[in-house]
Amino acid sequence: MFEPAAVLVRAHRPGADIALIERALNVPDALPSTTFVCVGDEISTEGQEGFLRGHGTQVVDGKLVATVCGVVERINKLIYVKTLNSRYVAEQGDVVVGRVADVAGKAWRVDLKSRQEAKLLLSAVHLPGGIQRRRNAEDELNMRAFFREAELISAEVQSVHADGSVALHTRSAKYGKLVHGQLVEVPPNLIKRQKQHFHTLEALGVELIIGCNGLVWVAPLRPDRAAAAAAAASGGADAQEQAEAEARPPPPPTKAQLEVVCRLANAIRALTRLYMPVYPASIMSTYEAAVEQGVALAGMLEPEFLEAVVGQEAHRRGSAMQE
Repeated sequence: MFEPAAVLVRAHRPGADIALIERALNVPDALPSTTFVCVGDEISTEGQEGFLRGHGTQVVDGKLVATVCGVVERINKLIYVKTLNSRYVAEQGDVVVGRVADVAGKAWRVDLKSRQEAKLLLSAVHLPGGIQRRRNAEDELNMRAFFREAELISAEVQSVHADGSVALHTRSAKYGKLVHGQLVEVPPNLIKRQKQHFHTLEALGVELIIGCNGLVWVAPLRPDRAAAAAAAASGGADAQEQAEAEARPPPPPTKAQLEVVCRLANAIRALTRLYMPVYPASIMSTYEAAVEQGVALAGMLEPEFLEAVVGQEAHRRGSAMQE
């Protein structure tokens, strides 16, 4: 009789990643840091007469106590606690990745992992072929032909209103529906803001969208889209050819492409577990380290490889300080 193979499940221990980092950096048993605080920890105010209590703090029995977990920040007399994990706060011009939550009233409501859902108006979407015209009742009836509920899209923050509501737009061919890829969720404060958040790794055949809201999209590079973009940039393609290229369904990814996508996604997850900044250079460094060491896909999230990543980062920073 066939017996299913036993599955080994490694229990997750709270604080295991911190212990892993300290072990990789050869940090001896030391006193707990006064920079990081948890709820209820006392914040030292020695030598700061007349301090100002900021966000994340509260005075209890004459002592300043933290009400959130995070890092203690001091600006002149102001003392506040900056939380390590917080929801995304949108800024104008941010590139974001979100999931369509609802379609109604000439607009899509998009979940950005923020305090409230963003709104993408019908008049702010990119029409096939880049046609510029007013949207009519027929476009409103065919809104689900653009984006449906639960679909992933990339967009840009057009404006942030006084009440905190966010308006998006996809008035460029690089924005739109995301298919045949893998979504990785990262704390927003680990995303390193850069001039470009769309990255094409031609050597690996992968495209990378690092959303400022902490959602990272990794997908195989579409050769038809790259060729259409190159032709449009050189002026060799008209609007009809561009529309046909955009409407054409993407080719199914190969096994080699899927393996590269999974490795890059695991590299991002490894950086997240180590609480290290997520940007193209750090992702590629982690990916290349896994390839050079011959680490399997599942092994990229094991403590042995994470220790190697920490050691590599410590060596890089040490070399940079010496220079």
